[in-house]
Amino acid sequence: MKTFDQEYMLTQLKNLLAIDSTSGQYREIQDYVAAEMQRMGYQPQTLRKGGIWCDLGGEGNSLCLLSHLDDIGLMVRHIFPNGTLKVVPVGGLRACAAEHENVRVYSRKGVYSGTVQRIQSCVHVTPADVYNAAADYDKNICIVLDEDVHSAEDTRALGIRTGDLIALDPHFTMAGGFIKSRFIDDKACSAVLLTLMKYMSDNKITPSRNITAYFTFYEEILHGGSWIPPQTEDLIALDIAPVGPEQTSDEHKATIFAKDSRFPYHLELTRELIDAAERAGINYEMDVFTPGYGTDCDPALQAGYDVRHAAIGHGCLASHGYERTHIDSLREMYGLMKAYALGE
Repeated sequence: MKTFDQEYMLTQLKNLLAIDSTSGQYREIQDYVAAEMQRMGYQPQTLRKGGIWCDLGGEGNSLCLLSHLDDIGLMVRHIFPNGTLKVVPVGGLRACAAEHENVRVYSRKGVYSGTVQRIQSCVHVTPADVYNAAADYDKNICIVLDEDVHSAEDTRALGIRTGDLIALDPHFTMAGGFIKSRFIDDKACSAVLLTLMKYMSDNKITPSRNITAYFTFYEEILHGGSWIPPQTEDLIALDIAPVGPEQTSDEHKATIFAKDSRFPYHLELTRELIDAAERAGINYEMDVFTPGYGTDCDPALQAGYDVRHAAIGHGCLASHGYERTHIDSLREMYGLMKAYALGE
């Protein structure tokens, strides 16, 4: 796809992944995206709770393209007597997917590194049944700080308190066209959306209908789309398409969503996306996602917005873990967005 600026997309993906943004921790990444929008010539607007959107031009029948920039992560629940941290998940981060990961603890006084470990972490001195038990935040998981702490008082002296957010290292890498990282959900879609915005700006494109771009910061905790730009008539969420044994989604293709765990998507808008994909020769699949998947369209409907809603994405393996997608899928998703939104 000649207009897909792969270099720009990958640069933006790396930059977004490098900014910790556990749900609620939005300021730094919001400022980054605002500056990028302004550099393109757009005038971004922000939400009080965190969120950023802008008008990309055009008149009437407003289409909102929506992706999210918040990540799943952890929060300090309690400080154990030995100075290690008990944690709870923020969003759908299972303990088995967090175990052994390097983390950053964001206190009011500074940022501290550490590791997600078993409370009894050494296999040589731990009974097999204890070591082999499933990872559980309540029973056998803690964060060991990279600080010389031996008591809860030592840890509190660093400024660490219950309620501090904790971000995991993303570990971005790319090989053979495959992109591997935590938080591909949903920073890859956000990078693709920025790439479409850059294409429109560079080519001074005024769309035939009004288009807004909207980045939310609370999708992982289910209220990212509870507010949408007021003129919106059609809402398309851009999110990962999980790959699995009974899924049609593919790491080399775009996906048009038929249904998630909450609702079917709007039939007419979904069919318009299918028509656009077939006219443009997009390599795509249709898929249904159950039992535990949703997009930012869902809270918009639950909030009572009178919109047609749909969702598209790229095939993604190992969602909410160490995720993987392929550049082909992101390219096809970009082509589908461009074909539908711009008619190209």
